[in-house]
Amino acid sequence: MGVQVSWDTSAEQPPARRAAFASMTAVTAGDKEAWLDLFAPDGVVEDPVGPSFFDEEGKGHHGREGISAFWDKTIGNVERFEFTIRDSHAAGDECANVGTITTYLPGGYRVDTDGVFVYRVGEDGLITSMRAFWETERAMATARQVTTEE
Repeated sequence: MGVQVSWDTSAEQPPARRAAFASMTAVTAGDKEAWLDLFAPDGVVEDPVGPSFFDEEGKGHHGREGISAFWDKTIGNVERFEFTIRDSHAAGDECANVGTITTYLPGGYRVDTDGVFVYRVGEDGLITSMRAFWETERAMATARQVTTEE
C-alpha cells in the first residue's frame, strides 16, 4: 500500500509543475497542513470546475479556510490516493496535468477519475488556483469493490 506518483522529479521543473507535484505528494501522504501551506492566502480550489456535490454554486473554495473545509469534505474522507500523470504541459505560470487520480474509499471501493488538473502559481511559487476538469458521472461509473489483486 505504498504511495504511487508517476513523475520525473530528477529534472528541473517549472514552478507550477513543482507546486503540482508537491500538492500530489501532500495529498498522498495525508498531510493537510503541508497541502494548505502550498496555497497563497487568497488561493482557490475548483475541484471539479463548476457546480458539483462538493461546491453547489460552482464558485470554488477560497482562502485557507475554504480550502481547509474542502479537504475535510473530500480528501480527508479517502483512505488512499494514487496519482498517475500521463502528460504535463507547463506554460507561463501554469501547468496542466493530464492523468488519473485513483481513490480508495471506506468500505473497500475504488474510483478512477480521469481529468486535466491545472495549477497556477504566483511569483512566490504558491498556488493561486487549482482547477480540476473531470466528470462526476464518468468517475462514478468506475466505482468498484476492491479485490485482493488491487
